Amino acid sequence: MSLVIAQDISLAYGKKVLFDEDNFTLGPRDRVGLVGANGTGKSSLMKIIAGASQPDGGTVQYSRRARAGYLPQEIAGLPEGTVVEAVMSTVPGRDSLESRLKDTEGALAASTDEEEQLELAQTLADLHAELDDFENRYGRHHAERILKGLGFKDADLSKPTQALSGGWRMRAALAGLLLQDPDLLLLDEPTNHLDVPTLAWFDGFLRRSNKAMVLISHDRDFLNRQINRVVSLEMEGVREYAGNYEDYKRQRAEEMVLLQARAEKVEQRRAELQGFIDRFGAKATKAKQAQSRAKMLAKLEKVQVLEERQTMKFRFPEVERSGRDVVLMEGITKRYGALSVYDGLDARLERGQRIAVVGANGAGKTTLLKMVAGELAPDTGKVSLGHNVVVGYYAQHHADKLNRNNTIIEEVRPLAADKPESYVRGVLGAFLFSGDDVEKPIGVLSGGERARVALAKLLLIPSNFLLMDEPTNHLDLDSSEMLIEALKLYGGTLLFVSHNRSFINNLCTHVWEVADGKLTSHPGNLDEYLYHQEQQRQAAEGADTGASSGKGGTAGSGPVSEKERKRLEAEARQRRSVVEGPIKKEIAKLEERIAKVEAEQKEREGQLADPVLYNDFARAKPLMDAHRVGKEELEDLYARWEVAQEKLAAAQA
Repeated sequence: MSLVIAQDISLAYGKKVLFDEDNFTLGPRDRVGLVGANGTGKSSLMKIIAGASQPDGGTVQYSRRARAGYLPQEIAGLPEGTVVEAVMSTVPGRDSLESRLKDTEGALAASTDEEEQLELAQTLADLHAELDDFENRYGRHHAERILKGLGFKDADLSKPTQALSGGWRMRAALAGLLLQDPDLLLLDEPTNHLDVPTLAWFDGFLRRSNKAMVLISHDRDFLNRQINRVVSLEMEGVREYAGNYEDYKRQRAEEMVLLQARAEKVEQRRAELQGFIDRFGAKATKAKQAQSRAKMLAKLEKVQVLEERQTMKFRFPEVERSGRDVVLMEGITKRYGALSVYDGLDARLERGQRIAVVGANGAGKTTLLKMVAGELAPDTGKVSLGHNVVVGYYAQHHADKLNRNNTIIEEVRPLAADKPESYVRGVLGAFLFSGDDVEKPIGVLSGGERARVALAKLLLIPSNFLLMDEPTNHLDLDSSEMLIEALKLYGGTLLFVSHNRSFINNLCTHVWEVADGKLTSHPGNLDEYLYHQEQQRQAAEGADTGASSGKGGTAGSGPVSEKERKRLEAEARQRRSVVEGPIKKEIAKLEERIAKVEAEQKEREGQLADPVLYNDFARAKPLMDAHRVGKEELEDLYARWEVAQEKLAAAQA
């Protein structure tokens, strides 16, 4: 049974048609990645599904009692009250339940009829039981757990929502959605305001959910981990593909190759037929054959080859070699009023390193980049650039650094004054600004277009040390991937802040963790860093358990040795493996079987959709029976998968 059915959706802005009678459905466990280039209508379609806006034509129908929760890229506001109260108030039904309870209590107090009092007392007991169940599912405990997972501290929970900044308001809105546990989550770039620790928690939370979801994200790794289906907005319309983003890219490429081969074969046949007609059409002895071939020519299929939208295609220029030490930071302190961001920071970055700076929001990641770029002076200490170091800086709020009154070409032209205009236009063309586009004022550009202008400026001044603060925030997925590929070939040194797992994992050689005014360096990529963090957490829990039970250590015995730490980590891994291993294997087997049955069902549904099939009932009946059996098996598999997931969650807890 479908959770959502969208039929004949049409939407246009002026002459630009985004959707033209497009159709799709969402099942109760579909995890859909909505992909497409910037400007193709992803957010518009998300709003239509959420009911936040209406299409020009078509309908969106939900199954009975289905609830959807929608997180847009920008939110208008939050309910009044404290953070935890605001999050709890987003769950529908609480106010109605409390109102009914109050009314029943009032009626019971005013009643003098014994029979009526008994009925009201029973109603009151039922309402209290309903409220208890409501609290168990949506109460303060769950709200606080989700808020803390999203990075809120205990002291933040009692703050008024009006005191939150934009990023924290988005987190509170997200917490409300997760607490509601709707049947369908609609998430438009939900990770934009999340730091790496929070992103890791959010990733795990979503993966444990068995509810339907539609997700827009420019993070390839995050998409791959979350989705089992792709709805892509292509030039030929809305298309659907089974599997994650990697599966979609592979299927799309295979589809293009097959269609191209088929088109070439048809064109070859067309040329052969036309050649015969041209040669023999006027000859009486061949007239019949020529007419026959003309009919064959008219019946040849027209193969529609898939068109691909343009994407950025660029490479960073060759750069001069810097000295071995690129930047040296000594004794850095930095305060904002009473807040101490850095206190005695020492760090060194060497040529060729690619360092990702991670940490909680407010820990000082952007401050660090600004001090290295020379845009912000430390209170004490010294930042020294090495020999022959040329800095290129891509700021998080790059739009603030662009002159809104300049056209695109006016903004970038001064950076290459010694080069011909054709060269500058060539660079802009690589970022999808061609022809008259370069005369657009900066002030009318979208966030993604301004991001591309800022990247183009980096190419025009070759620098051997790049500082990049959230460079993928306003880029679509294809553009983010192109930037990753370009930076892989970049010959200089890279220091960057990003919450994009794919971006970090593909590029970084070291992770700098910023916390409590200090900086700790970890070799490897983000996955390796997160694994190390998890091992440390488990080891600490193991040590705490041992200390409290009188085994494996005593309270107050001081820090454990490296050898002891490794032993504890190994024991923790072993314990988790013994408990969780069989459950994970069971889940993997179930997911494998579910994927197989779903694929078989989809194939059958395609056959059953053909009206011609029902002219031959002897052929149709076995297919209909097999589809019914498949549906029943899927329902059983889904139920077993849910039970196994609950067992795994309990084991992990």
